[in-house]
Formats: sequence, C-alpha cells, structure tokens
Amino acid sequence: MNFVTTPESRFKHLPNYQFKANYLEVDGMKMHYVDEGYDENNDQQKTVLMLHGEPSWSYLYRHMIPVCLAAGHRVIAPDLIGFGKSDKPTEMKDYSFAKHMDWMKAFIEQLDLNNMILVCQDWGSLIGLRLAAENEQRFDAIAVGNGMLPTGDEGKLPKVFKIWLAFATHSPWFPIARIVDGGCFKKLSKDEKRAYDAPFPNAKYKAGSRAFPRLVPVDPNNPASEANRAAWKILEQWHKPFLTCFSNGDPITRGGDKFMQGKIPGAKGQPHVTLTGGHFLQEDSGAEFALEVNKLISRLN
Repeated sequence: MNFVTTPESRFKHLPNYQFKANYLEVDGMKMHYVDEGYDENNDQQKTVLMLHGEPSWSYLYRHMIPVCLAAGHRVIAPDLIGFGKSDKPTEMKDYSFAKHMDWMKAFIEQLDLNNMILVCQDWGSLIGLRLAAENEQRFDAIAVGNGMLPTGDEGKLPKVFKIWLAFATHSPWFPIARIVDGGCFKKLSKDEKRAYDAPFPNAKYKAGSRAFPRLVPVDPNNPASEANRAAWKILEQWHKPFLTCFSNGDPITRGGDKFMQGKIPGAKGQPHVTLTGGHFLQEDSGAEFALEVNKLISRLN
C-alpha cells in the first residue's frame, strides 16, 4: 500500500490550532492526534474522544477542545488515516470501513484509552458508534452531532446524499475547503479555508476523502452492513448516557437524532438539544456543543 505524508510546512500558523502534535503507528503509517489535558494523578478523569468526519480533520474541533479542557477533562482528537496530519494511502481501493475500524481500534488500544466520552459527527459517527459498540467497556457515554450508523436497511436515501456521492466519485474538481464552507452557516475565513486545504497539497492526497462517500452502507448487501447490524444489537441494549446534539440545518442527517433517541435506551431522559448550524456544527456552534458534552459528563458523577 502506497501512502503519502503531508509536509509539516502546510500546517504552519493555522488560526486557533496551537496544539502539540502527537503520532503513533498503525498498519505501518503515522496517525496524528491531539492529546491535551491528561492528569496522570487523576484516575477518575474522563477522556473526551472527538472523531471528525468527511472531509475534515481534528482542526474541526479547535473551538471545542479548550472548552472541555477548561472543565478538567482530557481531550483526544485523532486525524483519521487519509486526513489531517495522518498518512494518506493514495488509492481509493486502499480504504474500507473495515480498515478504518481496524486503524481506530489499534489507536485506542495503543493508548489504552478508558473512561471515554465519544463525541462524533459525520463519518466520525459511523466509525465511532461501531467503535463504542465493539469496545463498550472503554466508553462511559456518547454524544452524537449530525451522524448515524447506517446498515443499508434504512430505505430511501436523501437526494442530497446521492448528489454528494456522485460528486465525490466522479468530479475531477474536489475543493475541500469549499465543501466544508458550504456545509456551515458561517463563512470560513481565508485562513480557516487554508487550514482545511492544508492536508491535501494535490489530488494524490485526496483518495481517502473521495473514498468515504462510497463506503457508506446504502444497501443491505454492503460489506459493512453485517457488522453494523451487530453493533446496533449492542446499541439497542446501551443504557449508558447517549446524547444527541444535532443542528437545525443539516439535510444529510436530519431525523437521525429522533431515530436514535427511539432505539437506544441510554437516550431516554437525556436533555437532547438542537444547535444552530449546518452539517459542520462544530464550526457554527462548537462552544455550545462542547458545553453540552461537559454537562453530560457532570451528570455521570
């Protein structure tokens, strides 16, 4: 498997992203992650695991990380393989749902993460919800924003997702920053757009971001469907706190919050919220999302 590493010079002077870079190795590749706030003397400390989706990276959580740190939590925000500062296989065929799961499982096992609060959105939810279901003992609670765990059994796809799938698969033009900007209520600044484009110097680096839409289980026979169904059997018995923090302006995941509230026992009685924003609610309501995560954690104690 051939992969490329984005030059570090691409990440200089990014606004509000002054976090130390950490790396570990998965499948022979470097995986980057933010790791802030760890207190080695506090064995009760919660670890907030923030998982990004498509086509973003840990930069998406720059407004949320400080809010959770201020509450005394450890925050870990990895860059998925193919994104951010992590290494990037150059062929779309090198990416699969199963491989992303293997890479993230290796990540949490190498760091031996426990007492985790999962915070996830978009593909971070597809990977994160599976990860939590398959490693339930490591997680204490879940907060989902604009995400789901599809099996392919859901039926009709949103039209906007069909358009997105066709674009990601066939368009010769794949402007990462403009895609993120179009999924926000706010308008990204020039430097923020530079930050979202930073991981991808040219088309060779974008195989992972182009692959993700094709990997979503959109029919019952998808290679990931069986494992996702198995994860749902666990989630349907999940009594730990499960909070939805969807936004009011995402046409892709709209309704997913109500679906999960009805299926997951741990969602019952939780103060679910609807935040203001588009698909990338971390950009539009990042601080508000983080405060809801802090309140969720406070209710665990």
